[in-house]
Amino acid sequence: MSTNEIYQLIAIFIYMAGMLVIGWYAYRRVSNLHDYMLGGRSLGPAVTALSAGAADMSGWLLMGLPGAIYVYGLGEVWLAIGLTIGAYLNWLFVAPRLRTYTQVSNDSITIPSYLDNRLKDNSKIIRIVSGIIILVFFTFYVSSGMVAGGVFFENSFGLSYHTGLLIVSAVVIAYTLFGGFLAVSYTDFVQGLIMFLALILVPTFAIYLTGGVSETVNSIQAVDPKLLSLFAGTTTAGIISSVAWGLGYFGQPHIIVRFMAIKSVKETKQARRIGIGWMFLSLLGAILIALIGVAYFQQNPSSSLADPEAVFIVMGQVVFHPFIAGIVLAAVLAAVMSTISSQLIVTSSALVEDLYKAVVKQNASEARYVLLGRVSILIVAMAALFFAWTKNETILDLVAFAWAGFGASFGPAILLSLYWRKITTTGTLSGMVVGAITVIIWGNSKFLSGLLYEIVPGFALSLIVTVIVSLVTYKQNVEIETEFNETLELLEREK
Repeated sequence: MSTNEIYQLIAIFIYMAGMLVIGWYAYRRVSNLHDYMLGGRSLGPAVTALSAGAADMSGWLLMGLPGAIYVYGLGEVWLAIGLTIGAYLNWLFVAPRLRTYTQVSNDSITIPSYLDNRLKDNSKIIRIVSGIIILVFFTFYVSSGMVAGGVFFENSFGLSYHTGLLIVSAVVIAYTLFGGFLAVSYTDFVQGLIMFLALILVPTFAIYLTGGVSETVNSIQAVDPKLLSLFAGTTTAGIISSVAWGLGYFGQPHIIVRFMAIKSVKETKQARRIGIGWMFLSLLGAILIALIGVAYFQQNPSSSLADPEAVFIVMGQVVFHPFIAGIVLAAVLAAVMSTISSQLIVTSSALVEDLYKAVVKQNASEARYVLLGRVSILIVAMAALFFAWTKNETILDLVAFAWAGFGASFGPAILLSLYWRKITTTGTLSGMVVGAITVIIWGNSKFLSGLLYEIVPGFALSLIVTVIVSLVTYKQNVEIETEFNETLELLEREK
């Protein structure tokens, strides 16, 4: 192993040790299921904002986006634009109401339990179906993150895929299992900071290697002037599909659960500013890294880039001392691990809060529920590890599919439940089923998926069906009306 790799491994070791220390700190603050699954609704605005961002972005921000722009140019930025708009609207319209309504409606601590309590569904069918959807999709989602972690160590340090897989899995499982939601949120906050600093510092220093802004632009144009065009190589349908990714935010349980955990509604405004600022600057950094990378390799033809998705990592190694380059590598690992841990805790909560409690209906002590939560994380993690053991690209492909599935299934239900009194259990269930089926059929059709990203028809049909069926099945419920009015009153007071 080279000296550079040793420096980088030291940086990775320090990062992972830090995550475990945070997990231990959070472990000491957990006393009941509410603490374990939602952190006792105690998160500050900065932790809420950065943990939501880190849980959202994953390795796409540091590898996928820069790689796509490096190859195809700024036409790939439409996806980032769509995500930024979607995240902003999510913070603006969902965060304050979801924080308030989940507390008013029987102090709900998960998305399925919120829908169940909001709709007064005595059959528990919404809670059970939602819990199963989360359990199934997120198990594979977690698996895809583990695959990415194994590939990271394989490509960066020459370790075997399975060794890397076990290292990443062991650390994430440890701090998530013991510290619960608080550990996930605090580690995601730190990971979000690492990602942010890396994405800002790499292009800031790399621009000097390519001779400043004008020389960098000239070098990019020498490769292909179209790389600097927002519209070259794009189509109207392609732009709509990219921007439509933003619709997915309204239905992502591992992201919107952060809104439920913030201390107060007042703090959602500050959290929104921090979160969108972090997101905008991080995306800008990723874009600049790709463009500067194009200029750097044009100016240094003796150097080559085997994998475009590694442009961020390679530029970090070119610019910085090996130890600092190791921190850049830690940023990639942070992006992967933050998403895994967030999905693990949501999946665990679905298993305990939404399936065990709803089906078994057993009154147990808080200590027993916390223990069940930890056991659930271990079970889900082992299942995900099993699926990830054989490196399978189809698991990674599931990410875009699952994003659309959650967005189309849960998105309209969440929005309507917060803003419309007349949404019903039957309408919600019908919309969720139609949204999921539409995404499955559209996404698996080569012709249809080539026309438009499946979240567009899935979200639209889910919304329409939910409204129509709810209007047909609506019956006034005094308890629902009271909670809806109480939510509005509390929101008005918090302004």
